[in-house]
Amino acid sequence: MTDVKRPLKTLERVLSKAGVGSRTEARAWVAQGRVKVNGTITRDPDRWIDMHRDRVRLDDKPLEPRARVYVLLYKPAGYLTTYKDPKGRPTVYDLVAAVGTFVSPVGRLDLDTSGLLLMTNDTQFAERVTNPVSHVPKTYLVKASTVLTDAQLQTLRDGIELADGMTRPAIVRRLRDSSKYTHVEITLTEGRNRQVRRMIEALGAHVLKLVRIRIGPISIGSLPIGKWRLLTRREIAAFAARKRAEADGARPA
Repeated sequence: MTDVKRPLKTLERVLSKAGVGSRTEARAWVAQGRVKVNGTITRDPDRWIDMHRDRVRLDDKPLEPRARVYVLLYKPAGYLTTYKDPKGRPTVYDLVAAVGTFVSPVGRLDLDTSGLLLMTNDTQFAERVTNPVSHVPKTYLVKASTVLTDAQLQTLRDGIELADGMTRPAIVRRLRDSSKYTHVEITLTEGRNRQVRRMIEALGAHVLKLVRIRIGPISIGSLPIGKWRLLTRREIAAFAARKRAEADGARPA
């Protein structure tokens, strides 16, 4: 008889995947005795849950998946991409309270970077966007602290050596120069920590301003800074089309 593999997930992950809160919140709820599994309170957030057999309740209500929500936020500089900050600094959650349900950031933007941030309670969508294998392109506007030469920009296009290895080739377009600065548009297909900043630093300059304007087929457009909107069905479908193209062996656009 062939063993059937059951879909097992930890309790904290079951709660977060249902879209009711973050994994940190889920652990707190379990510790507070607010979660029952098969009618019994459990205080183990790492308990394995059989998705076909076990019944999970939060505050004595059956755990039911929330409607999927997809948010595009124009994150300002000075906001953290986290749920809470021990130092009391503003976070992106201060800007999306009106969404009405819990959403998690899809990837991150550092404190000093502004621009397009996706947030959702659809963990599969988030995985498609952030998985390194997907090579989803991300486009940034960069203000460099010096005037960069054509040779330096070509180095970025070809790949540049960083502490964690050679970067993938980038699409780099010079936008304009002033007497002191160069403004460029850079598109990457990988997501290393502080990658754009480190690439510019490897050229002997540093980033004065960094704005992400596009992720895959989704553009920030004319959305005002600090505001958010829901993704359109067409935008969501565009990411699904990317996944199908990858599965068929085609090169994503």
